[in-house]
Amino acid sequence: MNNRTKNILGFLSILTVIISVIFFFITRGPNANLTLVISVFTVLSVLGIIFAIISKKLWFVITGIVLNGAVLVVAYFLLLAVGISEP
Repeated sequence: MNNRTKNILGFLSILTVIISVIFFFITRGPNANLTLVISVFTVLSVLGIIFAIISKKLWFVITGIVLNGAVLVVAYFLLLAVGISEP
C-alpha cells in the first residue's frame, strides 16, 4: 500500500467524526429519531476505526481511534438513555 492510500484512509477516518458531528447537529431536537442517530453513529465510528487501523500511520491511528471511540461512547450513552426512558 502506497503512502497516498494511507493518507486517504487516515483522512477518511477523521472525516467520519466530522460527518457524525454534523449529523448530530442536523437531527437534534425533541422529535429526533434516536434509533437512527445511534445506528449512524455506530456505523460511522466503526468504519472510522477500521480506516484508522488500515492506514497504518501512527498519527491517523491514534487520532482516528480516539475520536471515533468518543463517538462510539456517545452512541452507547444514547442507547442507554433510550433503554432507560422506554417503559
